[in-house]
Amino acid sequence: MKELINNLKGDKGIWSFVMLLALISFMPVFSASTNLVYVIGKGSTIGYLVKHLVHIFIGFALIYFVHKVPYHYYRALSKIAMPIVALLLLFTFMQGTVIGGANASRWIKVPFIGVTFQTSALAMIVLMVYVARYLAKIEDKPFTFKSSFFELWIPVFIILALILPANFSTAALMFAMVCMLVFVGKYPMRYLAMIIGIGVTGLTLFVLFAIAFPKAMPNRVDTWMSRIERFTTDVPNEDDYQIEKAKIAIATGQVYGLGPGKSVQKNFLPQSSSDFIFAIIVEEYGLVGGLAVLLLYLMLFFRFLVSAHKTNSLFGKLLIVGLGFPIIFQALINMGVAVELLPVTGQTLPLISSGGSSIWMTCIAIGIIISVTKKEEEVAQELAEKEERDAALKQIIDEHILREKQEEEAQATDVEEPSYSIKDKGKNPMSAVMGK
Repeated sequence: MKELINNLKGDKGIWSFVMLLALISFMPVFSASTNLVYVIGKGSTIGYLVKHLVHIFIGFALIYFVHKVPYHYYRALSKIAMPIVALLLLFTFMQGTVIGGANASRWIKVPFIGVTFQTSALAMIVLMVYVARYLAKIEDKPFTFKSSFFELWIPVFIILALILPANFSTAALMFAMVCMLVFVGKYPMRYLAMIIGIGVTGLTLFVLFAIAFPKAMPNRVDTWMSRIERFTTDVPNEDDYQIEKAKIAIATGQVYGLGPGKSVQKNFLPQSSSDFIFAIIVEEYGLVGGLAVLLLYLMLFFRFLVSAHKTNSLFGKLLIVGLGFPIIFQALINMGVAVELLPVTGQTLPLISSGGSSIWMTCIAIGIIISVTKKEEEVAQELAEKEERDAALKQIIDEHILREKQEEEAQATDVEEPSYSIKDKGKNPMSAVMGK
């Protein structure tokens, strides 16, 4: 175990906060799983706990192996992975999986394993690395809006267009994060303003098309449109039930909560172990527990900022910003939905909510970030060792110069000192010299 810990390279703060969030997740997931067991009648609480443990274990294995790969390798991998991800998204969109009568075309089932996988989570990572690669490539190089539009923005819009009909919240989050990343990468503001205008226009046309031809679009479009309508008006909606139960859970928790496993609303709140797990945390651990979870995410965000500041290469900085910031914003969105600051989005609480693909993709993103910090630590260590070697060499050279100087002074003293014969012993040295 000690040897394994010693092999963990990179920013120790990021490692610590990620591990703490993963450890915190077990009790809420175990408690909230009773909704699936006793209300829906599916599985057992121990089974869900073990399943979550396996997901976390695989996630940390992914962090370990990903952080061992030098981060500059992901520059080339992103270019190769973009068309593969686009094909996966197209397949996911076209296969039209239906779960419980509702469209779930953001999920695909992995053959032979039977595990469902959300392809948009993988697309998020690949897209952010791709954008970081492009921005690092054009650093200090002249380029035009036309060249950047075809090389950068068309691939971005293709990915977003394949995600948008089935998962509006993820597409919106991805577009916002890409805009934030290109802003950090010093992409010209006038170009970015034009891209935002194109994006808003495209979204407007898509909504008008969905309204004009409702049968041409999957019913997920109706779902996210109704969520926005419910949030902006008082029209009754099925999301009201989820929000009301979440607010009751948060209000019941008060300051110190009801205690671990004593949540009542977990038996009535759908998605209590995933989308609305923050409400269960507040109900069981109170305002103190909710603020503690929020503080952990903010401290992780601070470590991302520190790591990005320490990184010397632009590609490394953009990787940390592009992969780290979405994790924090996703957590804030999840919490905002639970307290009705935002409309229902379906975003999970990273590293805490149950669900395999969500945990695994978050862990891959963290692994890449730690790979960047590991490289910077190695560079800093090499620099420190070089300075130590230079200091030792300088000391050796100084000692050698001092020794030579001492020898030269000793030789000069020997030449100037008068010599006496044996017969002059006992006489006045001056008289011996003068021949007296």
